[in-house]
Amino acid sequence: MGFAGLADRNAIENEMPWEERDLPKTLYKMLSNTADKFPNNKAVSYQLLSGPTDKVESFTWSQLKDKVSQAANLFRSLGIKENDVVAYVLPNCNETLITLLGGAVAGIANPINPLLEPEQIASILRETNAKVVVTLKPFPKTDVAQKVAEAVRHAPHVNTVLEIDLNRYLTPPKSWIVPLIRPKIENKEMVAHADYLSFNKELNKQPKTLTFEDIQEDRVACYFHTGGTTGMPKVAQHKYSGLIYNGWLGHTLLYTEEDNIMCPLPLFHVFACHVIVMAAISSGAHVVFPTPQGYRGEGVFDNFWKLIERYKITFIITVPTAISAKMQVPVNADISSVKTAFSGSAPLPVELFKRFEKATGVTIVEGYGLTEATCLVSCNPVDGEKKIGSIGITFPYTDVKILKGTPDGPQECGVDEIGEICISNPGVFAGNTYTEAEKNVDLYYFDKYLRTGDLGRIDGDSYLWITGRAKDLIIRGGHNIDPAEIEEALLGHEAVAFSGAIGQPDAHAGEVPCAFVELVGGASVTEEELMEYAQIHVHERAARPKHITILDELPKTAVGKVFKPDLRKNAITRIYNGALEKSGVQARVAEVVDDKKRGLVARLDRNGADEQDVAKVLGAFIRPWEWAD
Repeated sequence: MGFAGLADRNAIENEMPWEERDLPKTLYKMLSNTADKFPNNKAVSYQLLSGPTDKVESFTWSQLKDKVSQAANLFRSLGIKENDVVAYVLPNCNETLITLLGGAVAGIANPINPLLEPEQIASILRETNAKVVVTLKPFPKTDVAQKVAEAVRHAPHVNTVLEIDLNRYLTPPKSWIVPLIRPKIENKEMVAHADYLSFNKELNKQPKTLTFEDIQEDRVACYFHTGGTTGMPKVAQHKYSGLIYNGWLGHTLLYTEEDNIMCPLPLFHVFACHVIVMAAISSGAHVVFPTPQGYRGEGVFDNFWKLIERYKITFIITVPTAISAKMQVPVNADISSVKTAFSGSAPLPVELFKRFEKATGVTIVEGYGLTEATCLVSCNPVDGEKKIGSIGITFPYTDVKILKGTPDGPQECGVDEIGEICISNPGVFAGNTYTEAEKNVDLYYFDKYLRTGDLGRIDGDSYLWITGRAKDLIIRGGHNIDPAEIEEALLGHEAVAFSGAIGQPDAHAGEVPCAFVELVGGASVTEEELMEYAQIHVHERAARPKHITILDELPKTAVGKVFKPDLRKNAITRIYNGALEKSGVQARVAEVVDDKKRGLVARLDRNGADEQDVAKVLGAFIRPWEWAD
């Protein structure tokens, strides 16, 4: 049915309580239902290279079900039971999807970001007690296999590593060359506690029907990690019921078996795995995954519009950084099949929204979700009013409250009053969000509402707006960066007394890390020297600051904590003035104020500048601006 606004959402909820809906209990049952309905429809397509005529491998729903059954049987044969973990450290390919689904049918699937360092991968493997790891066979231009081998050395519970060879997706002569230049893993014998096997060879030995009972009960099916930039990433638990809720939402509000979805997002992230894959399984829609790195893949942006034409894509799944990159390439193909583009993971600048809509004729729908809630929370109505900058209205059966802590306990905020966004829905595993019990302490209000750490408000039309982040995370192109890693690294320098890291505005990534430092009395060091130091000592590449400012004294609270709102104001002023100056626009930031509804707002002196020129420059950033006079 349509989704035009609050009335439609309420009508769906009023049909019956969520618990009374006739829905599958397990992921395998949901997949089986779709395979029975649409056995010969395409389920998934994948191409290793990005060209519009490059080799593609597609599976029908019947074939995908067979592959998932074989994978689940394989994992059970390797000792995986309902409470055991199959981890995978993989770029996108058809085997990645099969591992996700087969792992969740046999036991608990644990996707791990292949961009993480070996120490972080190992810590996740230890935290989840993973027994089986699926990863790449060494392959040119990627170090995934090498990093996993190092991680497995430090994960004693892993007994089997299943390798996937991407060479099978290539055609001659490229497929002939790979064996000649394939990298080798040094000291592989050091991981002797794990058997290395070929994923596809072992898969093909298994029957295409389940060799065990798919017990029709809800249980934990997936572990998804969050963060990973400092210490041990948190691991969130996702139940079948949460996966099925996401699938039901996509099917009910959006997709049918006639849709083709372009999803160049990684299959270690909930956006791809839950929002897209589960909705496709529920509806029978066809999902296309281009290249192992998705949007990061070589040539994807150059060929993007031609790939849309190739697959007659009806829905584009994207993020702000990808939208910005797409706008650098002319629309050079027939994209008339596209109905809508969905953007998530980070706020979308207004100017970018307008540029995309003008260039493509396609409207972007912004939404909101998070790993801890088994993802989906809200979106702008597909068929109704879209408020640019908002994250829309809540989905059916999702209850969002804006709450603030008081001495008398949490209190609900009024219309447009800012507080913490707190969520209750079928995807929230109340009391058990994280695998580590201590991380669930103080994570809920009223033992029901998940505290997101995001600050926001609900307006008079029931649209949800994010105004800031209580947890101070830096979100770079949808990737969460904990500022603590940057701060701790800089504090290791003998000249640094205090440090504070924040996200500075960035026209491409939404925000990128920057840092402010206060020096030890009498110490002498330059900003350039500190930047060089950070390049070495900040562990994760994405977290390395793009700019460091030395201040005489960092702003601090009464108890001596670095006061980051003032640092953000400093960064906004520097970035906005720099962008205006570079574009030859005379307006300048006079001050940055904390607006009750909009968060930090830059107030500008005109200096004779034209408003349209300013809007063109600053519209690329997510933080709003206004005239000071």
